[in-house]
Amino acid sequence: MTFQALGLIDPIQRTLETLGYKQPTPVQKQAIPAVLAGRDLMAAAQTGTGKTAGFALPILQRLTMDGMTAPKAIRCLVLVPTRELAEQVYESFRSYGGNLPLKSAVAYGGVPIEPQITKLRKGLDVLVATPGRLIDLHDQSAISFAMLQTLVLDEADRMLDLGFERDLDILLAALPKQRQTLLFSATFSDEIRKLAAGMLKDPVSIQVSASNTATKTVKQWLIPTDKRRKPELLLHLLKKLNWGQVLVFVKTRKGVETLVTTLQEHGISADSIHGDKTQPARLRALARFKNAEVQLLVATDVAARGLDIEALPQVVNFDLPTVAEDYIHRIGRTGRAGMEGEAVSLVCADEVDMLKAIETLTRQVIHRIEEPGFEADHRVPETGPKGVAAALAKKAAAEAPAKKKRPFTGPAGGKAAPGSVATGGAAAGGKPAVTARPAGGDASLGTWTPPAPSDKPPGGARSAGGKPGAGRIYGGAKPAAAAPKGAVVVTGGRGAKSMARTAGKAAAKPGGRKTGPR
Repeated sequence: MTFQALGLIDPIQRTLETLGYKQPTPVQKQAIPAVLAGRDLMAAAQTGTGKTAGFALPILQRLTMDGMTAPKAIRCLVLVPTRELAEQVYESFRSYGGNLPLKSAVAYGGVPIEPQITKLRKGLDVLVATPGRLIDLHDQSAISFAMLQTLVLDEADRMLDLGFERDLDILLAALPKQRQTLLFSATFSDEIRKLAAGMLKDPVSIQVSASNTATKTVKQWLIPTDKRRKPELLLHLLKKLNWGQVLVFVKTRKGVETLVTTLQEHGISADSIHGDKTQPARLRALARFKNAEVQLLVATDVAARGLDIEALPQVVNFDLPTVAEDYIHRIGRTGRAGMEGEAVSLVCADEVDMLKAIETLTRQVIHRIEEPGFEADHRVPETGPKGVAAALAKKAAAEAPAKKKRPFTGPAGGKAAPGSVATGGAAAGGKPAVTARPAGGDASLGTWTPPAPSDKPPGGARSAGGKPGAGRIYGGAKPAAAAPKGAVVVTGGRGAKSMARTAGKAAAKPGGRKTGPR
């Protein structure tokens, strides 16, 4: 199928030819006709699938055919969760609309608001904005939604993760009821389905790949080590594997700056992106990385959804993310547009619950390679098929009780790096303390196929070969002793200690999310 067959007008087709776009991607084949027809849309599409063009191209065509805008008014509003993603989507609209008489702009926090107000006074066809800054503009009467035709929520799941529910409620109340609404998300979680139910009318539903799966073009592996040795291990891998440019994800802003300092002290060119940096500083760091002026870009998850870097071969999870879905978004920075990529995670004992949640969500057991000289003093417990399968089986039983059992094929072997020891064992595991959202889909990806629940009790551990340094394969753990009647067993905390407490004595403290970047 060609872009012409999708009904796009000649000026857009000429632009696509100039950009080298030859054939539409699966999400574009489904989204473009639906948007051109004026339908609401709910799409599950990960980064790198061409989803931005999937909504931008038909929106630009409809705006071109429907006339001009008025002062202070906008005709299309695209809401995104982060500043980096706002810049990326804005540049896409500018690029795709190069041969069209349309005006577009971008608005986000961290930069002066006056230039944004000046552009809005003249009226815009397309505004790409973060929720917080858009509310500021609306409060100052700098923008009118009276002529709004189309609303796009891009990466809606990330907006909810960043705590934008209240901001979205405020904005939706201010928008016209009669409009076209397009919702794009990497996953179809329960929260996203609830959001969609309240804002979409008879939507076309698109799902271009199995829900909550890591991209197939990314080779994933992990190295167990101690937390204190992670900086040294990263430096070792850079030299040993001769890595080029690498995007490194660290959990905290302080951790980002500490790692950058360590890298620079060892002669490695590195820069950083995180929420404490000003927007101009973040854009400069990204530009330096894209122009290959620095070898490593160290970032928090604020950048996971907003970075669009061509041919990025390597992603390193220096820390595992606390939200399992963020792992998918992190490694989605590499292996894009059909190209191969590699994602390496440095995992310490404190992160085993996060690892279990990630493996449950992505329906795989991530291949382990122990790096000689960096073996963990505090052993990182095996996760293995049984631990992941237990959680998957529980979810499957709740969603489809009549589903047939699937045979266990065993973990696929992988060739370890020279001089290293690969451990592919499995241990009986319980419910991870870091809860993954429902995996969804029937596709089994990764290195193993999850087994159906067994009626037989788990067996004991057995050695894989008995040789020193060899990995061990575990058949399962003995059942724990039953807790007293009326007790709630709580598992978690450092060292995975367990305790029992009487139900009703402890009340859960209400939690909250921090507001995301404006």
